[in-house]
Amino acid sequence: MDVIIRWQHRCDKFVKLIDFGLSTVIIPKILVNFVTEKNIISYPECMIQFYFFLVFAVSECHMLALMSYDCYVAICSALLYNVIMTHKACFSLILGVYITGLVCAFVHTGCLFRINCCKFYVINHYFCDILSLLKLSCSSTYANKLLILIFSVINILAPSLTILNSYIFNCHIHFTKGKSKAVSTCSSHILGVAVFFGSEAYMYLQPSSVSSMDHKKVSSVFYTIIVSMLNPLIYSLRNKDVTVDIKYSSEQK
Repeated sequence: MDVIIRWQHRCDKFVKLIDFGLSTVIIPKILVNFVTEKNIISYPECMIQFYFFLVFAVSECHMLALMSYDCYVAICSALLYNVIMTHKACFSLILGVYITGLVCAFVHTGCLFRINCCKFYVINHYFCDILSLLKLSCSSTYANKLLILIFSVINILAPSLTILNSYIFNCHIHFTKGKSKAVSTCSSHILGVAVFFGSEAYMYLQPSSVSSMDHKKVSSVFYTIIVSMLNPLIYSLRNKDVTVDIKYSSEQK
């Protein structure tokens, strides 16, 4: 169990790194615009922001799926955990997560360069998101929308189903003392996963005719800002030392 928990903490560090990157890409520019009262961004800055946003967003989708798979192995194959989740296997899986994020971001950003923006250069969003950028185009955006659909299935639907299946299998396991510890270790990020994937699915898997961009802007706040704020709290509460300190402080009051 110590090995399982150590690996979970190692995953937590990567998730925190991704959350930090995702927030850093968006929040500083929002704060600058708020202070200067000028909502202006150059075209190169917009493309750079969009690229790194995709890198971190896609990476987080697959990192959360990786964590759920790790939980599945920890609970269902506890005795073989060290054999299956070797350091080499863990490194390869994490490397694959980041490569997937880089490739998806590169393809999406590359396809954006082919569209002609001839409408008003006003982005109906608080950051450079692909749906709001496509609305500025006066050329065909069929290829871009097809990519959005394909990558949404790969990066949102597939990881969501992976996480759901892993927890369904975990719930069928009889809770022994050791396995209940593993379940409690793995279940703490369910809230973050639900908010993250739910808001992303609402944003990218829903037809534009069903909901307005204003509603989607509210939805995007959850997976860009709120989840990044929730994850450190969620994973900190899982730490026994933090939990003991909180209980001690509440008892003192």
